[in-house]
This record gives sequence, structure tokens and C-alpha cells, in this order.
Amino acid sequence: MAVTGTGTGTGTASGQPGTANPADRAPRRLIASDRVIGTDVRRSDGTRVGRIERLMLDKVSGRVAYAVMSFGGFLGLGEDFYTLPWSVLRFEPQQDAYVVDISEEQLRAAPARTPEGTDPAADGAWEEQIHRYYDAAPYWGI
Repeated sequence: MAVTGTGTGTGTASGQPGTANPADRAPRRLIASDRVIGTDVRRSDGTRVGRIERLMLDKVSGRVAYAVMSFGGFLGLGEDFYTLPWSVLRFEPQQDAYVVDISEEQLRAAPARTPEGTDPAADGAWEEQIHRYYDAAPYWGI
């Protein structure tokens, strides 16, 4: 899922304004949310942990707050869903996946969520708890 895009350069080797030499363009850092959904989540050793099912966005800031990840099960049956603070994930181009440094035991002990990201305790106290659980910086304080 390597993402490349058009740069913001205004000149080319041919001197035509508004177009840039493709070799001079830096890869884009932005990605459409529908390209993130379904992406594998792996450990740094390449072991598959799960896949991203949904992103939860802060409506006011526009920041990604959480990724809802499926874990376990077989062919979509018996899966559990876990909310990971976005700050615990990092994209690793060589693996074409988001990488987490979370053990299976730590993940299994985390509060499960639905694929929709809803939770009966979805409130500020729960959000603080989940960020403390993963030792992650809260999205609202970044």
C-alpha cells in the first residue's frame, strides 16, 4: 500500500509552469481512510496481529483518535474488536502494514469494542483509561 502522490512543485525540467518532474516529487503523507480500512496490523517482527476495521475521528480537530482493529477469529467469525489509540500505531512501508509493539496478552486483556467503535462506557473516563492502558499520549492533548 505504498502511497505516492503529486508534489507541490511548480517547475519542470522542460520549464513548463505548474508541472513537476516525477523524480523530484516526495511521497505523499496523506492517505484516504478507505485505503486504511482492511490494512494489516503487525508486530515489528512481521507477525500479523489483526486488521484495521474502522477509524474513529475527533469531529472538532479532525484528528484520528483510534483505530478499531479486528483480532482473532477465522474468516470473520469469532473476531473480537479492540480500540487502539492511533498514536500506538506506526506505518511500516516495508511491511505494508501498521505496526504495534503490543503483546498478545496485553491485547487480550484490553477492553473489547464493537466494529462500530461504540462502547457502553464511551466517555472521557473510558478514553483516559484506554490511553493509560496503552501508555499512549491522548489525541486531545497532542
